Order: sequence, then structure tokens, then C-alpha cells
Amino acid sequence: MAEIAASRSGLLHRIGRFALGQGAALAALAVLASGLLGFAAVLDLAEDGPRRFDEAVLRALRHPGQPDLPIGPAWLTVAAREVTALGSIPVLGLLGLLALGYLLLDRRWRAVLLMAVSLPGGLLLNTLLKGVFDRPRPDLVPRLAEVQTASFPSGHAMLAAIAYLTLGALLAAGARRRRHRAYIITAAVVLTLLVGGSRVWLGVHWPTDVLAGWCLGAAWAMGCWLALRRWRRPG
Repeated sequence: MAEIAASRSGLLHRIGRFALGQGAALAALAVLASGLLGFAAVLDLAEDGPRRFDEAVLRALRHPGQPDLPIGPAWLTVAAREVTALGSIPVLGLLGLLALGYLLLDRRWRAVLLMAVSLPGGLLLNTLLKGVFDRPRPDLVPRLAEVQTASFPSGHAMLAAIAYLTLGALLAAGARRRRHRAYIITAAVVLTLLVGGSRVWLGVHWPTDVLAGWCLGAAWAMGCWLALRRWRRPG
């Protein structure tokens, strides 16, 4: 009887892990599809006449008649300048290298490949798209941070989505409890949203730049994860 109970328990455990894996794959596929569809929708919105949506949002974040003065307390702008660095190439590059080093020590070779491909590949894709669209930066309000590249899609928003969602997926995969996995994914999403929001607050991106970056970043991260999963289980 003990052997039967142990066998049944092992079978249920394997079924549970299989169901969890399939659910994660379906969720990633849904994010991938939603991201691509969202990018197409944002692209249409960005080309809607004289940027009505973008201009309305940027104006709403400034005091009427004072385009150089953001609404709310001054510490919000200070916080936005700090938060926006979480989506910069130096910070994300350092974070990626540290994560890569840990994965190498842990001999998680597929995760190493995921980290080595997702962030550099996303940076290359973002650079190519900026060159294709060549959208000027906002000139409606003064910019509260230095910028050097084209505007669409937002590199900070896109790379933050790729880095934090990829790291979140890797960490969540090792979490045993559902609430722990939910917390990790929620934290990754919150970081992504904060970085993108800071770019609009500082006046260095149109809102549609950030929306496009989020959509493409999420789609790229989930696409890389699904490709890795498919390679892991070729059958």
C-alpha cells in the first residue's frame, strides 16, 4: 500500500508540473501575441494626425501655461530621474552580466543562452526600429533628461520589459509556491511600468513610444522564452 501511495503521489506531482508548464507556455504565447497586436495598434495611434493622444498626455503632466513644470510635488521628478536609470543600457547590462555569471556557476546552460540572446538581441532590434521610424523626440515640453537617439520605440521601456520579464520568468520557474511566482512576476511588471512611465514624465518620449516599447519588449522576451522551451523539448 505504501508503494502504491508513493507511486500515486509521484504521478500527481508529475501531472501537476506538466500542467504548470503548459499553463506557463500558454500565458507566454498570449503575451507574445498581445504584444505584437498591441504594437500594431500603437503604431496606428502614433500616426493619428498631429499626435493628438501623445500631446494630450504630455500636456496633462505639466502645469497649464508652464510646460517646464511637472504636476505634483518636486520629489516626483527627482524620483523619475532615479527610476529611469533602471532602464538604461549600463544598468541593464550590468544586471544581465551578474545574472549571466550566476547562471554559469549554476550550470543552467539553457538559461544562460536565454540571457545571452534576449537582451543583446532586443537592443539590436530596438536600434534597427529607431532607424526605420526615425521619429523626433517630443518638443512640446522641455526635456528633463539627456537623450541622443530617435524616439520610437522607447529603448528604456523595451529593454526594461525584456530584462525584467526574462529575469522574472527565470526566477519564477524556480519558485515552488504560486504566491511566490505571482510576486516575482508582479515585481517584474511593476519595474517595467515604472521605467516606461518615467520616460513620459521627464518629457523625453511620446506616450506611444513607451507603449510600443512595452509591447515589443514583452513580445520579444516571451518569444525568446518560448523558443528556448521549444528547443528544450523538441518533441
